[in-house]
Amino acid sequence: MQRDNQDEHLDDGELSKTQLKRHSQDMHDLGVKLVKMGSNGLKQIPLDDETLAAVKLAKKIEHKREGYRRQLQLVAKLLRNSDTGPILAAIDELENKALYQAAHFHALEKWRDRVLNQGDEAIQDLLDVYPHGDRQQLRQYARQAAKEQEQNKPPAASRALFKYIRSLSESAS
Repeated sequence: MQRDNQDEHLDDGELSKTQLKRHSQDMHDLGVKLVKMGSNGLKQIPLDDETLAAVKLAKKIEHKREGYRRQLQLVAKLLRNSDTGPILAAIDELENKALYQAAHFHALEKWRDRVLNQGDEAIQDLLDVYPHGDRQQLRQYARQAAKEQEQNKPPAASRALFKYIRSLSESAS
């Protein structure tokens, strides 16, 4: 008897055995990731008390083979019965925090370069994004940076401009 891909898609909306197994494995992998996570990172994950206690116990018995395996099964079961969306989002944020910070830093550098290269037009665009900025201060930094570049001096005004733009973005968030 040949089986089609019927076990993947059932008509009444229930999950198939294959889908249940995949979900179960995903929850097990998530449980392992939580157990391997440091205590500071674990504090930032929105876990209910029961799941958090199970994860902490799994950390304690990690070197006891059978007990650890059974504890991971419990953690996976608790995760299957809870909403994992916020948990996955928090883990993603922790894992990619450096990438987000680098991207933000590069965006600020682009603003600085635009202000230095395009002048008033870029300043207006920057003020559209950060309306609490000071137009005179931005123009002054741009003029000082151009003057320093002409005289082959260190880019102190350019650095000051970057710090000012960074302060604008921090006060906006």
